[in-house]
Amino acid sequence: MSLSGGYSWSHKNVRLVGYSMAGITTSIAMPEADVVFDVAQGLPFQMNIPNICLTHGHMDHASGVPYVIGQKSMQGQIQPNFYMPSALVQPMREMMRIWERIEDHTYQYQFVGVEAGRSYPLKSPYFFRTFPTSHRVPSVGYTVFEKRKHLKDEYKNLTRDELIELRRQGVELEEHIEDPLMSFTGDTRIEFLDGAPWVKKSKVLVTEVTFVDSAKSIENAREWGHLHLDELLPRLDSLKCEKVVLIHISARYTTKKVLEILDDKVPEHWKTKVEIFPRPI
Repeated sequence: MSLSGGYSWSHKNVRLVGYSMAGITTSIAMPEADVVFDVAQGLPFQMNIPNICLTHGHMDHASGVPYVIGQKSMQGQIQPNFYMPSALVQPMREMMRIWERIEDHTYQYQFVGVEAGRSYPLKSPYFFRTFPTSHRVPSVGYTVFEKRKHLKDEYKNLTRDELIELRRQGVELEEHIEDPLMSFTGDTRIEFLDGAPWVKKSKVLVTEVTFVDSAKSIENAREWGHLHLDELLPRLDSLKCEKVVLIHISARYTTKKVLEILDDKVPEHWKTKVEIFPRPI
């Protein structure tokens, strides 16, 4: 694996590509929805994706913004949309003005300050909705939804001809469903679970867990705006997720060590649901 291609992970209709290690690099893309969450230092697998959602402004998550904008411009791609906490918009604009002076070039891009709980469009049939997170700096999480239509229960036993006749009469036969497919927290304390209810119902929850053993306490993690495995474990049964994918694990742990700790600590009925996003051994 190289950083240029990223690691791949999938569950049913949720496919993710990216890389995450605490303090080094975090960027996870959902290619089918044309969206990437955080950009790290700017990586090639992000280049064909027009929508970039920044959870916060720390360098291991957002320092690649000028690089991504520059590369997309050089490749003649459409103007990218960057979504981010509102407090981050002005500093990012100032940073881009400096880079434009350095490069003697004006770039086309859009920085959008998001509001918690609001929905934003992606490639059909997807959209994303923001939710509050709790980090040391302004931060936000994102949930990708899939919009679907299906026949209302009261019409499911009708024949094709009966359905055609009702449709001809202007009867609305279908209802719209919005399924939360994947929630991405970025860096956060455990309080993100007490906000938006749809996060707990996401098919896949991608959440940071920076520390996993007693070498760092829950209090240590919280001081720096992070999540400890021991704080997440008691909350697992409140989740309706099919998979909980852990990212942003500290580089102090080998993958082998993390897997051993998970096997020891995760309750038996959650062992097949809790995974780590692929990372170096």
